[in-house]
Amino acid sequence: MSILSTENLGHTFSDKWLFKDLTFGLQKGDRIALVGINGTGKSTLLKIIASKIIPQEGNVVFSKDIKVGYLDQEPDFTGLLTIADFIYTLNDAVQQLIRAYESMIHSPNPDQQKLEKLIDQMTVTDAWNIEQKIKTILTRFDIIDFEQKIANLSGGQKKRLALAKLLIDDPDIYILDEPTNHLDIETIEWLEKMLISGQKTLLLVTHDRYFLDNVCTEIKELHQGKLYTYKGNYSYFLEKKAERALMDASTLEKNKNLLRKELEWMRRQPQARGTKSKARIDAFYDLEEKTKNSASTASLDLNVKVSRQGNKIAEIHHLSKAYHGLNYINNFSYIFKKGDRIGLAGKNGSGKTTFLNLITQEIKPDQGQIILGETTKIGYYKQGGFPFQTNQRVIDAVKEVAEYIIMEKGETISASQLLTHFLFPPEKQFGLIEKLSGGEKKRLQLMRILMDNPNFLILDEPTNDLDIDTLNILEHFLMDFPGVLVLVSHDRFLLDKLTNQLFIFEKGKPITIYNGNYSDYRLTEETKKNLFKEIPEKTIIEKKDRTLDKKKISFKEKIEYEQLEQEINTIEAQIKNKTKEMNQTTDHQLLIDLSKEIEQLTTTLDQKSNRWLTLAELI
Repeated sequence: MSILSTENLGHTFSDKWLFKDLTFGLQKGDRIALVGINGTGKSTLLKIIASKIIPQEGNVVFSKDIKVGYLDQEPDFTGLLTIADFIYTLNDAVQQLIRAYESMIHSPNPDQQKLEKLIDQMTVTDAWNIEQKIKTILTRFDIIDFEQKIANLSGGQKKRLALAKLLIDDPDIYILDEPTNHLDIETIEWLEKMLISGQKTLLLVTHDRYFLDNVCTEIKELHQGKLYTYKGNYSYFLEKKAERALMDASTLEKNKNLLRKELEWMRRQPQARGTKSKARIDAFYDLEEKTKNSASTASLDLNVKVSRQGNKIAEIHHLSKAYHGLNYINNFSYIFKKGDRIGLAGKNGSGKTTFLNLITQEIKPDQGQIILGETTKIGYYKQGGFPFQTNQRVIDAVKEVAEYIIMEKGETISASQLLTHFLFPPEKQFGLIEKLSGGEKKRLQLMRILMDNPNFLILDEPTNDLDIDTLNILEHFLMDFPGVLVLVSHDRFLLDKLTNQLFIFEKGKPITIYNGNYSDYRLTEETKKNLFKEIPEKTIIEKKDRTLDKKKISFKEKIEYEQLEQEINTIEAQIKNKTKEMNQTTDHQLLIDLSKEIEQLTTTLDQKSNRWLTLAELI
């Protein structure tokens, strides 16, 4: 039985129907992702289902006493002063009790009698478990100072605060619009585990392809005002969508052939003749509309020219930068080479954006220097977007950069033609930027940067708000990009595909360089943890006894020790190869098989590594 259902939903934007006659339901435990290109109405549909806006047609029906939680892309905190005002719901007696207790224990001179009374009430209402849950979730999102003013928070901090509150409240239905934006990778992986526990019901929009695979069990694609349902995760969706695209192409070709015949029939008929079949005329116009809609599907083209790059690209010498006494960059040196594809990994606040601002010389280092080559041309895609006037038209924002642009093969095209390449049709080109969706604004920002033909591309969270189709095109462009790429992204899929080297940031520690992509790095870290697990006490005593007895290693054990070294190297290489194979396939069954093989290999690696450590102790 559905706990939520929509009935013939329809909504318009700027005199155009986003969707019409949408009917579907949510069952308890469903984990559904809504996908589609920017501007199709995904966020609008979520707002309608969350009762934030009223649809122009149809309605949404909920089962009795269903509690819905909604995460907006830009959460609203109107009327709230501090974090505590938002976290502790006014009409929730237990949460208000916890707030009173927290306020009392942080008071310089608490009233002991009142405090004891609060402690008793906390025990009676079982508020201690809820308090622990609240603190665990908030700490995970780096929310510590509950009296901090909400107005002083950044956009990313506000989004994390809203998501934390949603997890604390644990509604019956989670409606999430881009939940992974502004989260670091470790927090995303933790969030995945939270959302798949306890049979939660989810309806979400996200561009994170690993997140879709790990969390969602059903995909709904919003395409040209209609919903297409795929029972499976994202990998399954890709497979079935490709099949549907082939069928659509075949149907389109048949419709075009039929339309030509019907058009000839329409032309042959005398204008005043009354015997013409009305049904056939209606069928002609219906076919014409279908063919026109199918043919209107465009594709994004990112083939802009890249500036020539000399031998000297950029050099970093003994770079240091500190804030409030904490070193974020400490005596770091690196010489960029042609073809460098570097990902920056680390928790939020560890210094990644500071590092990018130092490279682009937007801020000055405390020590050291950055030397750019004479031909190096940096393109910097920032998280915050670019500023624009509220009354500025899309085409004017492009013409600010250039009236004409040189493409990859040398041809010159106008700003208007380039906008069409980037999926901005004429009606949007002459519309106001403020009317664009969040993803369309990001796509416009990316276009402005690429127009300048950079050969050193810096992308700071480029995936935020972009639809998956645009991400796939961006990914293919960046794979072929001949210049230097420096990428900050919480999108593990993108990091795996596009980088072969990582700069690892840890707050207060020097930057470390890792050769490999993100999955390689995580696998290495997990292997290290397994290698250095705490050895059981019995094993420790046995090793001490052997040391005291000065037992020598036997010839057979020496041979075993040498063989184990080779076997461990072979298994590590196998795990690495199979991980790469996983990153390069979308075959659902193959992904499952590879995952099982990697799990078995990791178990074998642990066993052999422990034996190797035992023999190493003897030597």
